[in-house]
Amino acid sequence: MKRTLIVGNWKMHLNVHEASLLVHRLNERIPVHRTVEVVLAPSLLALQPISVELDRRKFRLAAQNAYYKDAGAFTGEVSYTMLRELVHYAIIGHSERRMYFDETLEVVRDKVAAAVRNEIIPILCIGETNHERLQGETQRVLHDQLTTALFHLTSEDVETMVIAYEPVWAIGTGQTAKPDEIAKAIGWIKHNLYELYGTQVAETTRILYGAGVEPEFVGSTLSIEGIDGLLVGSASINYQKFADIVDAAYRLGHERPTDG
Repeated sequence: MKRTLIVGNWKMHLNVHEASLLVHRLNERIPVHRTVEVVLAPSLLALQPISVELDRRKFRLAAQNAYYKDAGAFTGEVSYTMLRELVHYAIIGHSERRMYFDETLEVVRDKVAAAVRNEIIPILCIGETNHERLQGETQRVLHDQLTTALFHLTSEDVETMVIAYEPVWAIGTGQTAKPDEIAKAIGWIKHNLYELYGTQVAETTRILYGAGVEPEFVGSTLSIEGIDGLLVGSASINYQKFADIVDAAYRLGHERPTDG
């Protein structure tokens, strides 16, 4: 059975000292869970000092962003090659990167390929805006974002990666995606994986949900068929909320019957 994956995206919050303090508090509250994998995605500036402080029995690190070239005259950029000894995962294609920094389908594709090339597992974010949703374009958007991002990858590459479904219209808007809406989107993602790579990849590739995740929603969200974990935004920089989310995920997984 897959381990539940909980990823905390700290976004552009916390200086190095504050990030270190948060890690310390999370370490106090979150025990080692064999059935839950916890990933922290601090700012780039905090990655290196946190990598030294981190209890790797409990946590893994993710980068929030990197450039798709391995090296070169790209002033101010950091490559996946530079990050490969620090992080296990990298968030790619987040809606904020697409929206505020104009990351195209092709840029996301090249970043995914660069992460895989450097043995970093991509957490590929895909999701539709409210306009696209109201126009009935959700399936087209998810298809285009997914198939373009995976263009250079083999089935073995895709099996190890993570896909995070984040309906943009439900992020910080006060709107909440209903379970049947989430389930339909997850089903469509799995269908596309099946069409591209077959049954094994569709069943093995981990899929997260990420939009307005709070502790009280963990049980109902993780109970949706096909969801293997959560991508947590603002709640991840609140150590009490994030610890509660991890605990709820553990309890839910512990209560599920195991195969065999």
